[in-house]
Amino acid sequence: MIALAALAAVVTGAAIYGIGALQGNADPACRPSAELAKRLAPLARGEVAAINIATEPKRLPELTFTDAAGQPHRLADFHGRTVLLNLWATWCVPCRKEMPALDALQGKLGDDKFQVVAVNIDTRNVDKPKAWLEEIGIKRLGYFADPSAKVFQELKAAGKAIGMPTTLLVDPQGCELGTLAGPAEWASEDAVKLIEAAKARS
Repeated sequence: MIALAALAAVVTGAAIYGIGALQGNADPACRPSAELAKRLAPLARGEVAAINIATEPKRLPELTFTDAAGQPHRLADFHGRTVLLNLWATWCVPCRKEMPALDALQGKLGDDKFQVVAVNIDTRNVDKPKAWLEEIGIKRLGYFADPSAKVFQELKAAGKAIGMPTTLLVDPQGCELGTLAGPAEWASEDAVKLIEAAKARS
């Protein structure tokens, strides 16, 4: 019995160590991003206090979606730019409420170093999102969509999405700097300071 107890302790310890090692595995490609994330942490306050700044940034899945013309795009197409990736749907009330702020943020900071990439995941009536954006006067955001909602499922599987809206701050190497579950006032001074600090390193 003593021997069995000792063996069980060893196995349990190994299992716990294995889980801890797995959770703590840093992505080598994203190691330089960790220092930037650390500097961003104090800026997660006020209107963007709910953003979860990554302690060990990891590369995001190879997300794919289409543009307004139906042409395919990948998150990797934005390599070299800081990206605020936002998943939204017309049936999501908080998503609709924050869309003007995302549009304003793109107007304030959008350039060759930063872009808001808002991906619609409506799975029915695929023309409805475009019509709704036009109706409320969204002019500065590019239109991207994934009617299969695979983007959301892939982020959910990676532990980066639990509901809508979901927003991720991504560095120019495609590494996650921060994740926000829920809406934010993206045109606020707090959000602009956070994005400017992230953008400065792109």
